[in-house]
Amino acid sequence: MLKKDNDEHPVPVGYRGRLRDLVAAFAAGDFQLKSIVGQGVAPVDLETANNIARNIAAYGDALIPLHDEVWKTSIYRWMDDYWQVLVDLSTAREPVSDLVLHVKVVDDEAFVIEVQSVHVP
Repeated sequence: MLKKDNDEHPVPVGYRGRLRDLVAAFAAGDFQLKSIVGQGVAPVDLETANNIARNIAAYGDALIPLHDEVWKTSIYRWMDDYWQVLVDLSTAREPVSDLVLHVKVVDDEAFVIEVQSVHVP
């Protein structure tokens, strides 16, 4: 269960699978997440998808599925009406890169992940 407090917490194990699926879709070039929309994941608009693709390309290393090491540094926090989740991403050269996935998790009768961005903070 995600906590509604002012602290940062590690990403719960129960959410990691869906986040892994999301990042695997990005690694396969599916930046609008068409392959997993409706499975607890909201669609990504074309502008956001293009920005994500550009930011990953500019990073200069191929995005790969998440390495287990990312969970040591990835966090979530309650933001008054949603949870902000920050997941460090894995690349071909780095199990934990400087690229970060930013998502919102909203609770509209079921938890839904909404992708905000992928970038280097």
